[in-house]
Amino acid sequence: MKNTTQNILFAIVFTVSFISFGQDRKEQKAEDKFEDYAFMDAISSYEDLVQKGYTSEEIYKNLGNANYNNAKYDAASQWYEKLINHDGATVEPEYLYRYAQSLKSLEKYDESDDWMQKFEDAKANDYRVTKFNENMDYLKKIKESSGRYTIENLKINSKVSDFAPSFYKNLLVFSTARDTGITSKNIHQWNEKSFLNLYSADISDSSGVMHPQRFSKKLNTKTHESSTTFSKDGDIVFFTRNNSENGGFERDAEGISRLKLYRAVLRDDEWTDITELPFNSDDYSIAHPALSPDGTKLYFASDMPGTLGASDIFMVKINNDGTYGKPVNLGDKINTEARENFPFVTQTNVLYFSSDGHPGLGGLDVFATKVEDLESAYVANVGEPVNSEQDDFSFIIDENTGKGFFASNREGGMGSDDIYGFLETQPLQLTCNTAIQGIVKDEKTGNPLPGTKLWMTNSNGATIAETVSEADGTFTMDGGCEKGKYKVLAVKEDYEDGETPFELATSETPEVTVLLKPIRKAAAVGTDLTKVLNLKPIYFDLNKAVIREDAKIELNKVLEYMNTYPEVKIAIGSHTDSRGRDSYNLSLSDKRAKSTVAYLISKGINSSRITGQGYGESKLVNDCGNGVKCSKAEHELNRRSEFIVVE
Repeated sequence: MKNTTQNILFAIVFTVSFISFGQDRKEQKAEDKFEDYAFMDAISSYEDLVQKGYTSEEIYKNLGNANYNNAKYDAASQWYEKLINHDGATVEPEYLYRYAQSLKSLEKYDESDDWMQKFEDAKANDYRVTKFNENMDYLKKIKESSGRYTIENLKINSKVSDFAPSFYKNLLVFSTARDTGITSKNIHQWNEKSFLNLYSADISDSSGVMHPQRFSKKLNTKTHESSTTFSKDGDIVFFTRNNSENGGFERDAEGISRLKLYRAVLRDDEWTDITELPFNSDDYSIAHPALSPDGTKLYFASDMPGTLGASDIFMVKINNDGTYGKPVNLGDKINTEARENFPFVTQTNVLYFSSDGHPGLGGLDVFATKVEDLESAYVANVGEPVNSEQDDFSFIIDENTGKGFFASNREGGMGSDDIYGFLETQPLQLTCNTAIQGIVKDEKTGNPLPGTKLWMTNSNGATIAETVSEADGTFTMDGGCEKGKYKVLAVKEDYEDGETPFELATSETPEVTVLLKPIRKAAAVGTDLTKVLNLKPIYFDLNKAVIREDAKIELNKVLEYMNTYPEVKIAIGSHTDSRGRDSYNLSLSDKRAKSTVAYLISKGINSSRITGQGYGESKLVNDCGNGVKCSKAEHELNRRSEFIVVE
């Protein structure tokens, strides 16, 4: 697994605090290296401790994070697995996500999806959960977007890191670590690579990209320089540099040299007037600039206040007098709680960026969206071969020719990051046309209901389509492609009027199941109210039995039913799948069942009418017992709550 120099920019660093009494000096030394961002030294120190028999939650966390931050996903997955299985470990949700991402980079997609489910159980409101649920078939969508590029590894790549290409006249400007220093001052402790400088190479239709050389003595210093973008006339450049003074690092109170954006002007073939942008800060980083086609907007990545995750894409307006507006976060359609960086905007205002928060193949993937309406943005994965299971980033393209460049740390390259050239042979689909299809069923029996009148309404209540279900209960309605919340209304004789909400959030054809309730009669003994009332799964936070707000919505349906039929008595059963220890599953499910009972009693249900018991994994509905390999969907069938009518 190769190291990715770009991870120096906007790495997530977990603050480490050791509370153990009489902490070993060697462990403290490794911790100091971790907190000093000397991650390669920290990896060696921590691994040495493990070999000598030292084990602790903090060691596993820091080894996982140090490898993750250096794109060593195979090693990261091993240490995160040890952390999760460590007795008594407190595993924050972020580690579940990172473990899932690491598994994805190893192409273990089913395992990754299982851990994303655990991440959802622990942090249901995370934007990454939302995007995962909206794209459960993400591998299928990525496959549909794949095969549109031919790519080649450029001859200008070195044995170290080369990335962040940008167009400048007939040149390709890029960032590289090839200027290896002869002293430790020229080596960055994070990844033991030399600091980054800006280089350029000639772009030729016949010979490709050739003759790499330093781009500018004025722009290159003894700190990192990377990620350039140029004005249309070529006289202005915006670029990334570490916070510096007189060519050396300037650090904040935590010892971190933040990244900043700078602007320079070309005069007499020299880059002069190098100035910081006014919205830089010593307290956070700003990097990876990208100009809009008309030069009136500057896009960039930052972890400034208001950022959703490790780094977000922002935009700032450039006024006619050269001043700047206030940076604006592009919002949660683009940004997640993970990493979004390396924006690039095409001539037709298509925004390309890299992310490990949107569903992808592993590591950072390249995504695209139109920037005209970010409130309803459709974000598309550009697919293979640009994207891989490793980090793929800093994508640029000339839409007139279909030619472009990106960087990747995939296997088979010359260095830790390589620049690849590509030709786009087919444009990416950034609009979606979809239809709504579904089926109407009797909620109690599951039988299809033909001849049901159906309407689809938007969030404003306006009817946008209508139809009648077929003989097998199925229906289809043209729904356009405007993302948002919709409802299917259904009317049939001898049934209560139905209303089924759904959200249009992807280009996939939504499949809507409409369940209609027969004119109400008390359910027979033995009936599971979960089916009668069409209850959604009752979820609990990871390792907890406290009733969540979303679960209360479903339990209130049971409450309403018991109030409607005061003679009914029910028994609540809580079940788990077979993953985890049997005794733990039994205890936790019992607590959850009793917590559910207590909630209904607190809402006025007499205690004589309701009982609860947890069964753990003792009543599986399939053969997915201990040691049996099952899919996520098969395991999900066993994670259920039942509300059985007993009288």
